[in-house]
Amino acid sequence: FEGPAAGHPLGFDSAGRDLLSRLLHGGRNTLGGAAIALAVALVLGVPGGLLAGYYGGRLDSAASWVVNLVMALPAMVVLLASRAILGSTVWVLMVVLGFLVAPAFFRLVRGIVAGVRNELYVDAAKVSGLGDARIVARHILIVVRAPIIIQVALVSGIAIGLQAGLEFLGIGSGDLPTWGAMLNEAFKNIQRAPSLILWPGLALGLTSAALVLLAAALRDALEDRDTPPPAVRAASAPSVAGERGGLLSVRDLAVAYPGREVVHGVDLDVRAGEIVGLVGESGSGKTQTAFSILGILPEGGRIVRGSITVEGEEIVGLPERRHRALRGDVVAYIPQEPMSNLDPAFTIGSQLVEPIRHKLRLTGAQARERALELLRMVEIADPERAFGSYPHEISGGMAQRVLIAGAMSCDPKLLIADEPTTALDVRVQAEVLGLLRRLQRERDLGVLLVTHNLGVVADLCDRVAVMSEGRIVETGPAGQVLGAPQDPYTRKLLAAVLEVS
Repeated sequence: FEGPAAGHPLGFDSAGRDLLSRLLHGGRNTLGGAAIALAVALVLGVPGGLLAGYYGGRLDSAASWVVNLVMALPAMVVLLASRAILGSTVWVLMVVLGFLVAPAFFRLVRGIVAGVRNELYVDAAKVSGLGDARIVARHILIVVRAPIIIQVALVSGIAIGLQAGLEFLGIGSGDLPTWGAMLNEAFKNIQRAPSLILWPGLALGLTSAALVLLAAALRDALEDRDTPPPAVRAASAPSVAGERGGLLSVRDLAVAYPGREVVHGVDLDVRAGEIVGLVGESGSGKTQTAFSILGILPEGGRIVRGSITVEGEEIVGLPERRHRALRGDVVAYIPQEPMSNLDPAFTIGSQLVEPIRHKLRLTGAQARERALELLRMVEIADPERAFGSYPHEISGGMAQRVLIAGAMSCDPKLLIADEPTTALDVRVQAEVLGLLRRLQRERDLGVLLVTHNLGVVADLCDRVAVMSEGRIVETGPAGQVLGAPQDPYTRKLLAAVLEVS
């Protein structure tokens, strides 16, 4: 029990052995046991969670039943029983412990995978012909990677603590120096040398904390590697569109998400009083371009390069407060699928009145009158009845007119319409397109029409920009592009339309 001495900074234990040497050597054994438990838990829990979450059905039910059964077992009782049956070797007990903590990984992975297995990008991978193994490896594992890293740290801490607890109780290999065995010896001699209990206790606590910090750092490093560079501020020089007095000018726009860039160097102009069609197949990047202009990119999306000006004002890097002010006042948006963009819990009138009151600072009565005026403007036959109706009580065509009315409520100068005729029959499509054309002419609006329908482009647009794989491949007057396309992709689009016709 001698205290610190030269070459022995922590002193000696009851048998005269150097505490620092035992602490270091015991750490190897303690961490080795925890590694065994962790490896067993990972091997059983992660693949099981991936399979159950991805396939679901009976496999999920059976696996979940087994996991729930294992979780119902008291861990310490099972370990004590295992010691009686299998012997007191610490490595065997760690294998049993790994089996007991495997459900922690199973439930975590299963829950995440079940939440993403029906996402559009997974469906797209299936349609493209990828096998289940490649889909899981390429698209699913990246989603569960970060939570697994954190769970590894937590389970490692639990395994270290349980192993130390067992050895503190005298269960384990007595001939191996471990932190739990050192705690056991220190507790027996706590009256004579109380400081002996300090060092293994500190080692256990600091190791568990270090594992959590290391896991968090590793997770952040992996996330940062997959995250695109931060959004850049555009150059301060005035844009070409701004010099021409153009309404909208997009220059060299690039948009990225973690791990990939989806829009590459897009140039686009919209002048007051014209309708520009942004056309392309699904996944071409046209909606991401529109969202960039609106400042509503989904989580993870960043503008990594380029310039966007509206009426000569640069909006890339603009504070969110100013961006909100532009939306509605200068730039308005008509989303696709009108029914899914109206709240079923509120009447049409309330969904029009509240934004009008907020943006235009009107009284309730004034906002109501403004909403009725807008409903009349979009040619709804009975505005009063529509005002008091819920979304499920109106047709899809009327719902689209309501969204157009909402977009026009603050007299914007630029209107971005994203597939405004989706899911509407041919007659209603023609009525909605005619309404857009009338409003555009009466108010000298600039309109950016995002669509995959070349028939709509031919009927409505003055100019057209064709987009493929995140790039503008051809642009020009609508008659010229549709009548004599220069790019092979544009010709393929037109050929596909002609074949269907």
